[in-house]
Amino acid sequence: MKRGSLASGVVGALLLGTLAGSAQAAGAKSWWSSVTFDALVDTGIPVNPDDPKNGLNFGQLFTDEANTWLLNQILLTLQRPIDASKDWDTGFKFQFMYGSDARYTHFLGELDQATGDSLNQLDIVENFINLKTPWLGKGGMEIKLGQYVTLEGAEVIDPRGDFFYTHSYIFNFGIPFKHTGILTTTHVNDKLDIYAGADTGVNTTFGPDGDPNDSGAFHGGIGLHLLNGNLNILASTHIGPENPDNDSDIRYLNDITAVWKLSDKWTSITDFNYIHDEIAGGQNGGGIAQYFVYTINDWLSAGIRGEFWRDVDGFFVAAFPENDGFVDLEKGLPTIVLSAGPATYTELTLGLNIKPFHNASYKPLAGMLMRPEVRWDHSFDTDAFNDFADDNQFLFSTDFVVVF
Repeated sequence: MKRGSLASGVVGALLLGTLAGSAQAAGAKSWWSSVTFDALVDTGIPVNPDDPKNGLNFGQLFTDEANTWLLNQILLTLQRPIDASKDWDTGFKFQFMYGSDARYTHFLGELDQATGDSLNQLDIVENFINLKTPWLGKGGMEIKLGQYVTLEGAEVIDPRGDFFYTHSYIFNFGIPFKHTGILTTTHVNDKLDIYAGADTGVNTTFGPDGDPNDSGAFHGGIGLHLLNGNLNILASTHIGPENPDNDSDIRYLNDITAVWKLSDKWTSITDFNYIHDEIAGGQNGGGIAQYFVYTINDWLSAGIRGEFWRDVDGFFVAAFPENDGFVDLEKGLPTIVLSAGPATYTELTLGLNIKPFHNASYKPLAGMLMRPEVRWDHSFDTDAFNDFADDNQFLFSTDFVVVF
């Protein structure tokens, strides 16, 4: 899936549209009328008052460039969500990114060197077709085939799904980002969903450039919908070999995310994480992140995130001075990797979501989102920050998200 993969999502949409159109009764709503397209721009700056000489905010990936204005994402999304109320339906999603975030979200073997080693790179975020069936569960089964984001974690690649600009240690180092394969979701009843699928691994696809160990993996979990839908819990896992040229050492990535709507104003999000890799006698990491979000009014919300994450052997948390370093590491190629060694990390982040022009008549301006935040990171057992000379790191960051 290289050159052709850019167009495969659109080709899949055409095929699905043909199938759906042939099944529609006369006068029924057009399948194509549910297809949407939008373009998102996310740009911001993580300000580090200590101005580290290596230019890196250690412990972060997507906001790793200290005191640098980033074009995090230009995100193009073409999609048709399935209609869950129908017994049979088809849908698709094709999402394409250009920006500095793409350094860390590549499907290996796709667009890896399309822009060389520049800060802003190209990436296919998602590229799948979706089929809704009446099989097995009370609510039927959905079958997703192609390339899709992981089930795991409280945070996502698309900034519309995150309250904060900077990401948690769990998102950066404790979960996968994306998969290539098949994923089923069975809606057993109103309270229980079961997820199960097979894929090529973490951030991988097919072929020697796309999957450096050429092994498959399992991805699945259980979703619970409780308290009249106010409490939603997803327990998920991903199991398979992930180290280059190594089919024997298994990596286990496990996550439990609970989203609890406490009231009309308050939302609690709890993210538990545990990761184990069998390589070199066993490498362990994991922790917990707790979020609280308070909706003040229709244009202002406030949030807090506290996190504890333990990198037992210094295997997972790292920084990459070279823009293609993360991809090279995943492929097993020589690259520069900065590590602070075994450490326990904590972070406390306070932030706002502001829609300054929410009453504007111009849609992109009305939906503009600002996410200013203050963040304090601390490392125990080592000096992880500011050129490995400090156990504290303070960031003052903000970004601007506009959707067209």
